[in-house]
Order: sequence, then structure tokens, then C-alpha cells
Amino acid sequence: MDFNMKKLASDAGIFFTRAVQFTEEKFGQAEKTELDAHFENLLVRADSTKNWTERILRQTEVLLQPNPSARVEEFLYEKLDRKVPSRVTNGELLAQYMAEAAGELGPTTPYGKTLLKVSEAEKRLGAAERDFIHTASVSFLTPLRNFLEGDWKTISKERRLLQNRRLDLDACKARLKKAKAAEAKATTVPDFQETRPRNYILSASASATLDDTSRPPPPRAEWKEKHPGGWSPPCFFLLPLTPSVTQARGCLSLPEDGKLWNDEVDKAEQELRVAQTEFDRQAEVTRLLLEGISSTHVNHLRCLHEFVKSQMTYYAQCYRHMLDLQKQLGSSQAAIFPGTFVGTTEPASPPLSTTSPTTAAATMPVVPTVASLATPGEAALCLEEVSPPASGTRKARVLYDYEAADSSELALLADELITVYSLPGMDPDWLIGERGNKKGKVPVTYLELLS
Repeated sequence: MDFNMKKLASDAGIFFTRAVQFTEEKFGQAEKTELDAHFENLLVRADSTKNWTERILRQTEVLLQPNPSARVEEFLYEKLDRKVPSRVTNGELLAQYMAEAAGELGPTTPYGKTLLKVSEAEKRLGAAERDFIHTASVSFLTPLRNFLEGDWKTISKERRLLQNRRLDLDACKARLKKAKAAEAKATTVPDFQETRPRNYILSASASATLDDTSRPPPPRAEWKEKHPGGWSPPCFFLLPLTPSVTQARGCLSLPEDGKLWNDEVDKAEQELRVAQTEFDRQAEVTRLLLEGISSTHVNHLRCLHEFVKSQMTYYAQCYRHMLDLQKQLGSSQAAIFPGTFVGTTEPASPPLSTTSPTTAAATMPVVPTVASLATPGEAALCLEEVSPPASGTRKARVLYDYEAADSSELALLADELITVYSLPGMDPDWLIGERGNKKGKVPVTYLELLS
């Protein structure tokens, strides 16, 4: 118990000394040891890395989970070290509602069939979203959290230790400075003619001589008669009031304060050397940790690439699912509303270039003299026999690259011009495209019809 009390008192004293040193530095009353410019740059870069990592982490969490209540729930499960329960995504919930609506309204009706098709597509979109959230959390969010909860806490701890070592070093410098000033003042001999210290008194003979100011000093001859031993000037003795005094005849008597302050200076210099060594060691440890921020940037860069890759995969899956749904809905629309075709100027996929369609919705002419293509298989067989109509062909500019899925389709390159036309009974989302001696089906959403 005694040891703990002593340690507590020692720690309290050190804390008070550091607090005094820190306060005096803030008010400009004490000198502060400055770090080198390279070290200061490392500190600034580390703080910037920490701040921006926190912002990116929070916004990515919002992107992956917009519901704040769900984010709080996941945070609590993570802190309690428990597995987060599986949660249905919004797409999967919408798919469930559509499927239930189709079952109640009639799955054989056109509306019910369409609801079922869209439900399947939304279900696949929900599954793709779940995979994306899981992949992004593992490959991107987890490394960011590990940095903030692991490496950064270690850096912050070492920086606090460095701050304490610097305060101790500056306190030792101030203590040594005061000790040297006191030593210089103690070793200076006081001018007896100008001042007389309070703690010194004169001997009786000296006091009588100094107090008798009305009588001039005796001449040399009279002094020699009274003192046959020879001429000697009056000798004053300083008698200190304290017992620690060294008395000497014929000179001033000085106390031992000079020796005491000399010991104090030696002690302060020894403490300064120890404090300087500890400060240098802690500064080196902190510097190595701060230089490790470069490795952190490299790791975060790799994680960022993984995040972009997972996001690209997710959006590619969404595009494929929606494109399949669009084909299914187009076939259903052609069966319900035969002989109609409405072109669209807005593509189903995100644009890959800055060019945007400027033409309005256009209606392609239907040529009754050309044999219709009932199915894709028949289209593949009769495609070579199809010839463009005498009238009704149009020019179209390709918006995006398109890779043909089979031999019945025509591969496209962005910004090229092709000739397009429609045939009776064709899927309204497809046209026949010709480029030179090549022809094939092309999706309307990849084209900008020119007037």
C-alpha cells in the first residue's frame, strides 16, 4: 500500500510539472522544443489520412446501407462480437410483394405474368446487391476499420508519450537554466561599500569605527604609536546570523550556497541528459510509425481497387438482369400489341460516352412485302435471304459498343453509322442492321436514329 501511495504521489507530481510546463508554453512564458520539418509533415499527413479515412468509411457505410437504424444495429452486433442476422434487401422484398400480387390477381393474366417476370428480375437484383454489400464490407470497409481501430490507436498512444517526453525535456531545461542563474548569483561577491546583507552583522570594532562618523580617521603616526607592531588597515569581519558560516580573518565570510547550487546544477544536467535520451528514443519510435502511413496508403489503394471491381461486377449483373427482363417484356408486348414499334432515345444502360441522343421518338416503317421472321431460329436461317426494303430504311449512329451474342446479331462499335430497318412481327426492341456486306439484328437501345 505504501508503494502504491508513493507511486501515486510521484505520478501526481509529474503530471503537475507537465501541466505547468504546458500552460507556460501556451502563454509564451516557457521555451518549447520544436520538432524538425520532416517530422511535422509526417504528423500532418497522418492526421489527414485519419480524417479522410473516417469520412470515406462513414459514407461507404451509408452507400451500402442507407437505413440508419440498420447501421446502428449492425454496429451493436459488431461491438458485442455477435453475427449480424441476415436481412432481406429492398429488391428481394419488392420481388416477394410482386409474386404475392401475381398469385392473388391471377398468374395467367398478362398483368400477372408480367409481375412474375419482374419479380424474378428483382429477386436476382436483390441477390446481386447482397453479394456486393458482403464483398465491399470484407474487401474495403474492414481494412479501413482495422486501420482506425488498430494502427491509428497505436500511433496516437506513441504521440501522447512523445508529447509527455517533450514536456519533461523542456521542464528539465527550465530547471537547469534556473539552477545556473542561482549559482551565478550566489558566487558573486557583494559590494560591501554599497550594501550590507540583512543576514550579516559587523564585528564590534568595525561597528564602532563605522558609527563614529564625526571623528576623522587617525593619522598614520598616531596609529603607529598605539600599535607598535606596525601599520595595518582596519579589518572588518562579517558575522552571519546563520550557523553555517565559514569565518576568515581579514576578508569577507561567504556561506556555502555556491557549493549547494553547484550540486543542484550537476543534478539538473544529469536529469536533462536522461530526459533528452528518452525523448530521442520516443521520437524515433513515433517517426517509424508515422512513416508506415505510406504502407497504409498502398494497402488502402489495393482495397479501393477491390471495391471498384466489386461495384463494377454488381452493376454489370444488374445490367444483364435488366436487359434480359427488357427482352422478356418486349416479347410479351409484341404478343399483346402486334405490329407496333416505338423507338426510344434513352438507352437502358448507363452511357459510356458524353454523347447523348438528340432525336425524338421515331416510328420505323413496316414493310409488308418482306417475309416475317417469327422466331429467332427462323431469323437465323432466313437472315441471308432478307433484303432491305425499297423504302423505309434509316441511318442510325451507334451509341455504345455491342458484342454479338450469336450469328444472327451484328456486332457494333460506338460512333459508327449503319443502316437499319424493321420487319413485320419483329421484336420491337430489335432492328435489322447493315454495315457493308454484313447484316444482323441490333438492339434499338444502342442506337440513335437519324432523320
